[in-house]
Amino acid sequence: MDILFVAIPIALLVAGFFVAAFLWGVRSGQWDDVDTPPMRMLLEDETETKNRADKDKNAP
Repeated sequence: MDILFVAIPIALLVAGFFVAAFLWGVRSGQWDDVDTPPMRMLLEDETETKNRADKDKNAP
């Protein structure tokens, strides 16, 4: 029974930390746009490949 007097406050502190971290993330815009970054990564790959192919064609 005595362990509950230690475990519950520790659990509340850990939960409070995660709630604070979540709120900080929401307020700083971490989850504003979750769809564009993966798509941007794929599109950047295609443009880099095209740019390299163009440079190879124009090389002497």
